[in-house]
Amino acid sequence: MKDGSVAKQKKIVLGQIGKVHGIKGWLKLNSFTSPPANILNYKCLIVQIEGHSKLLKIDEFSQQPNGLIVHFSGYDDPDSSKDLVGQHVSVESVCLPELQNNDFYWHELENLEIVNQDGHNLGKVAYLIETGANDVLVVQPTTDSLDVRERLIPYVKGSVIKNVDLTRKTIQVDWSAELLE
Repeated sequence: MKDGSVAKQKKIVLGQIGKVHGIKGWLKLNSFTSPPANILNYKCLIVQIEGHSKLLKIDEFSQQPNGLIVHFSGYDDPDSSKDLVGQHVSVESVCLPELQNNDFYWHELENLEIVNQDGHNLGKVAYLIETGANDVLVVQPTTDSLDVRERLIPYVKGSVIKNVDLTRKTIQVDWSAELLE
């Protein structure tokens, strides 16, 4: 990055800025990271304001029982901070920590084709759902898929998820085409 501009790389949304908190410009920050405090590991966050990317730096924070309260450098009163309310904060994908043991970020799995062990294309991953037991792939049909059904496939390594190939943009699953959502 040069001169504070934000390079055009894939941005990953990590949270959303909530309402103004107090008279010194502090804001509630709704983190999408797990655990929520992990969002504080990122020194600079990116926000889109009126079509332009802007870097935000958290210079102070407080962990409260109902979430995170943060102060962004340069936003020192409620009037200036209110422009940030409702905005999503993100980082460039290259800033994410490297994962181990064949783990993947959700954004890496989105838009991958799902192919079962019989070679049937079941569609593409539209998004994922977090559940208590395991994450679930929401697979939507494509023009190349076996049928027009949306499927919910549990992301369980080994028994259901057999292989994730980011290069080929596919996920091989042990999932019969006849199984219901």
